[in-house]
Amino acid sequence: MRRTIQLLVLLLLLCQGYAYAQASKVSGRITSATNEPLIGVSVLVSGTTQGTVSDVDGNYAVNVPGDATLVFSYVGYVSQTVAVKGRSSINLIMAVDSKEIGEVVVTALGIKKDERKIGYAVTKVDGGLLNVARETNVASSLEGRVAGLNVAGASGGPGSSVRLNIRGVTSFSGTSSPLIVINGVPMDNTVRGSAGEWGGADLGDGISNINPDDIENVTVLKGSTASALYGARAANGVIQITTKSGSRTKSTIEYNTNIQLDRAVDNTNFQDQYGQGSQNVRPTDQASAILSGNTAWGQRLDGTPTIGIDGQLHPYSKVKGNINNFYRLAPSWTNTVAISGGGEKGTYRLSLSNLDNKSILRNSGLTRRTVNFNTSYDLTKKLSFNLTASYIDQNDQNRPQLSDSPLNANNILFLSPNIDQATLAPGYDVNNNGLETAWNLDSYATNPWFVVNQYVNNVSRKRLISSLSGRYAFTDYLSFQARLGYDYSSDRRFGVTPYGTLYSNAGEGALDNLTLGSRLEMNSDALLSFSKNLNQDFSISASIGANYRRNKFESSRLYGGNFIVPYLYTPTNLRTRNLEYQFTELITPSVYYTADFTYKFLTLSTTGRYDRFSTLPTNNRSIFT
Repeated sequence: MRRTIQLLVLLLLLCQGYAYAQASKVSGRITSATNEPLIGVSVLVSGTTQGTVSDVDGNYAVNVPGDATLVFSYVGYVSQTVAVKGRSSINLIMAVDSKEIGEVVVTALGIKKDERKIGYAVTKVDGGLLNVARETNVASSLEGRVAGLNVAGASGGPGSSVRLNIRGVTSFSGTSSPLIVINGVPMDNTVRGSAGEWGGADLGDGISNINPDDIENVTVLKGSTASALYGARAANGVIQITTKSGSRTKSTIEYNTNIQLDRAVDNTNFQDQYGQGSQNVRPTDQASAILSGNTAWGQRLDGTPTIGIDGQLHPYSKVKGNINNFYRLAPSWTNTVAISGGGEKGTYRLSLSNLDNKSILRNSGLTRRTVNFNTSYDLTKKLSFNLTASYIDQNDQNRPQLSDSPLNANNILFLSPNIDQATLAPGYDVNNNGLETAWNLDSYATNPWFVVNQYVNNVSRKRLISSLSGRYAFTDYLSFQARLGYDYSSDRRFGVTPYGTLYSNAGEGALDNLTLGSRLEMNSDALLSFSKNLNQDFSISASIGANYRRNKFESSRLYGGNFIVPYLYTPTNLRTRNLEYQFTELITPSVYYTADFTYKFLTLSTTGRYDRFSTLPTNNRSIFT
């Protein structure tokens, strides 16, 4: 009996060993060539229907026979067949199959889609290209890089605004500018300042504050179809900016420096045969010389000594180099240092940047200091978050006037051909309380050297652009995302019509602007996304979400006329004072959806958004796009 029991136990052990030889567990991790986990990779035992898919970290586990072969397949990647050969752990790096998938592009709300499934034009510009011909306003660097995108800058000096139009102007009265989105969140791109016949300056726009060294890429979505998820404000298209982030596999310290020199280009083609004067008569005294400082209806230039606007004799000859001598060679120097890195759980990147941009106009330019931080972290296998923040401190000195003539130094272009621009310097009479030196008949055409030496129009801006998002993956095909975007800027503007300006009341100048203003653009949204291959031929990708937008502007302006004490530019030194207050607020709750249904090579897409605007009439506040 005992011998029989021993034989049975031995038989059971042999059977168990045979069973283990027949079936064992294989596990591992599947990643891309950049060490990013691949989610939803199909892992099948060759010749069977047995298998599994990888989880959010790229991990998988499957029971297989000892002599099995595993087939790894994933959309857009080269399928691989691997023999188990008794191993219990198999890690795999999958390569992208360029024949099977087009480029994955970031569309509205940061949703990633296969390029083949997009029914509209999308253009992506690498951030490195924006630094090839570096501009203070990064929008200017898009010129010539995107088909159908018209880029037009203003002659407002460093950091001035840029007009962007995608495929032409779509409105006679309103704006045709596209919506600017940074890291999936709309940002404020309001153009500050305006100019007309009697004065004004371009104070820049929102995108001009962005540091080009922090940009990973720019994606342009063309047309209303491309941007429907952002609603009516994106009817002219969308420009999406993605900032740089760290890497999970390496740590880096990066230092960039860039120096460029700007100079005025003389494209004038004025006649140079006749000099200043009128009715074919040259000036005969200082008064007639001043009256004709910007005309050229005098006699033929012959080099004869002639009275000038300074009361001295000068050759009645063509003066060369006025433009090059009046404007200066202007350096622009940018320095950026960045530290980035990460690990298995997340990434980080911190950059510090300093820009010192001189204008070709003396005593004018800007400085900008930027701090940018970006981090992402996987709290659990299913829950992750991302934080980006940029702080900008920008100071503009003497933003140039873009008026017809008042305080516009560019009137130097219209100087009579026989007058040396240095004759107008310093632009004011030190023996007459700093009164502007007249140089032509029109007192509103300000002496260019007076503008250079006396003009004041300073703007300082402090701005915080940030976003915080969290994502929870219920499964490999269902996820939920919540995001908050915050864009706040505070501006201080100080501008005066200088004491001694000829056209000012009694020559006593005026306080044009002592303005404190703030702008807020806040967006919070929630997004539920579903993406699944139902079978080999049919797949569904859909998202539904809601957004709450708040836009607020508040401004207080103090202005007045006639300074009592010369050159003391304070509110208490004014004979008259005025106060102006502005406040606007817009609140827009919205819901939206997008869905793609793909059967083999055919894709059917639908997108819609419902907005309710607080500024519209109560009975007609809703718009569906």
